[in-house]
Amino acid sequence: EPKTKAAFGSVGRRIPYRILHVINQDGESLGNMHRAEALKLMDQHDLKLVLLRENAEPPVYRLMTGQQIHEEQLRRAEKKKASRKPGMVQKELSFSSAIAKNDLETKTKQIAQWIEKKYHVKVTIRQAK
Repeated sequence: EPKTKAAFGSVGRRIPYRILHVINQDGESLGNMHRAEALKLMDQHDLKLVLLRENAEPPVYRLMTGQQIHEEQLRRAEKKKASRKPGMVQKELSFSSAIAKNDLETKTKQIAQWIEKKYHVKVTIRQAK
């Protein structure tokens, strides 16, 4: 099973496709070109090639500066963070019915912190012998 690309960044010189659709750093389309031409452009302008859409025909690559790549990585991280549904994390805590008072207070504080973070909390109490 092929790995899915989770990271967004420069592909360097490892381009498996012969023909690419290239977009310059300003977002303007440079059209379809051979891999060698794209690498030559990359070297001339001291930019990096970044894969945008692999499923397109031909695959779409963009010439970007290191700063642009970094900003796009931050933007994607923020978007991913925002897309997470709050309350989807579930924490579970279990303790005995014969728990000591100070242990109970500590666990209660922990539960309160989790609830503030909007976690689902599941508490299990086991009966002491």
